[in-house]
Amino acid sequence: MSRILVTGADGEIGRAVSESLVAAGHRVTALSLAIAADHPADRRIIGDATSRDDVAEAMREVDAVAHFAAIPHPSLGTPYDVFRVNTAATFNVLTRAAETGVRRAVIASSINAIGYPNNPHDTFPPSFPLDAATPPDIADAYSLSKLADEATARYAHRRYGIDVVALRFPLVKWPHVLREVADEVRADPARMAREGWAYLTMTDAVRAVELALWTDAAGAAVVPLSARDTLLDEPTAELLRRFAPAVEPPIGVEGHHALVDLTTARTVLGFEPRESIHDGTATPYPALVRSDR
Repeated sequence: MSRILVTGADGEIGRAVSESLVAAGHRVTALSLAIAADHPADRRIIGDATSRDDVAEAMREVDAVAHFAAIPHPSLGTPYDVFRVNTAATFNVLTRAAETGVRRAVIASSINAIGYPNNPHDTFPPSFPLDAATPPDIADAYSLSKLADEATARYAHRRYGIDVVALRFPLVKWPHVLREVADEVRADPARMAREGWAYLTMTDAVRAVELALWTDAAGAAVVPLSARDTLLDEPTAELLRRFAPAVEPPIGVEGHHALVDLTTARTVLGFEPRESIHDGTATPYPALVRSDR
């Protein structure tokens, strides 16, 4: 049994991860700006991940960290606030964890770290599938903050030796919400073309976090994630032909295959997506399926 600090613990992913960890027999310290009364953590701290004092209090007796505290979208703050809060929180949490002897952290990066989904210019990635080597083109503060967070993970490992996995989440929601988003995107598929219509169910996202917490991989790894298919039920090759004709497509793409390369997820985490919103395999809210470890 381990004690895990979950920051942003009352957000969507943070709460789902907390519930799954507690169900697995671990102790959870929750750090969040607000925490609902029914949160499963046995230790709850109302605090700010950018505060050295709050994070120091939260870090007591912690074995590993799952860091989700952030402003999660560029529309939820000024560019200055989005960048400041996100980067300061990640720097603070990782450095404080390392200084107190924590050897493993997982942070929430984003598919936005490549910059294309929220880019105000008409720019596309040079090729699919998207992976950790996709060259970024960043013109918004949120995407910049996520790329900076990945650099902070490399810094923390190099400076202190803490091992960090940065999970590049795509759109992550419970299945009923993903289906609602799919209905909206189906009316205008171009709106998600630059991120390859990528998504991940909440249960698969939680499983990726748990695998990242227990992996023995050393260093600072950037791990792109996705379901095995796209959010839309149209063949992937047809979506690319219609909405990203100038982008180099994957060789031999067929069916509804995802446009995010999962090689790193497989090799570093042993992660394979299990769920799709299209075939009845997705776990509905609030049930969770934990990874077999």
